[in-house]
Amino acid sequence: MRTKIVAGNWKMNKNLEETESLLTELAAKRPDTDAEIIVSPTFVNLATAVRHLESSIIQVAAQNMHFAPNGAFTGEISVDMLKNIGVETVILGHSERRSHFGETDAILKQKVDSAIANNMRIIFCFGEELEQRKSEEHFTVVEEQLKNALFHLEAKSWEQIVLAYEPVWAIGTGETASPEQAQEMHAFIRKTIAGSFGDAIANSVSILYGGSVKPANASDIFSKPDVDGGLIGGASLKADDFVEIIKAI
Repeated sequence: MRTKIVAGNWKMNKNLEETESLLTELAAKRPDTDAEIIVSPTFVNLATAVRHLESSIIQVAAQNMHFAPNGAFTGEISVDMLKNIGVETVILGHSERRSHFGETDAILKQKVDSAIANNMRIIFCFGEELEQRKSEEHFTVVEEQLKNALFHLEAKSWEQIVLAYEPVWAIGTGETASPEQAQEMHAFIRKTIAGSFGDAIANSVSILYGGSVKPANASDIFSKPDVDGGLIGGASLKADDFVEIIKAI
């Protein structure tokens, strides 16, 4: 059975005191669930988050990492730095990294390889923009993003991969993605993986939905057979909202 996961991407939000406060509230209110719960604070608060959650089942992930082990990369963070403070999961390929910071499939392939080589688990993000959806290129775009960054991997490496489909057109645009549209794409993703790696791997990979999941729509989205949870943005910054989304899984 595939792992159910609810992951909160805090992005560039929450200072140290706010981080500690939210973590305390989440740990206290966390519902009983078999799903994995992950939070991803900003880099400067990762070590604090790991310490704060030592006695909790809530896990901590990084929002990004560089592919190089060290060197003259001012402002960047290496995989060794993350593992040294107890972080074992990293988000790669988020739509904001792609659009704001120019991360290409080629760059992400290098990051994926570095994470895999160092036994990090990856939450790999991908998805189409609004114009690509309107021009009906969405399946082609998603397939290319997956194949360019992940399909060179050995079959065993997929044990370290969690996928997160982000319909960028449904995030902050006024457009709305339906649970049926989420299911359609997730089924396509699974079929694409099966075509290259077989049904066993395709059916074992958790695919999260990252298109503005909220308490009001979480149950409908999570009820779809190929949706294994969510990568949550804004709603993960409010303990009560995040808890309600966790309950929905």
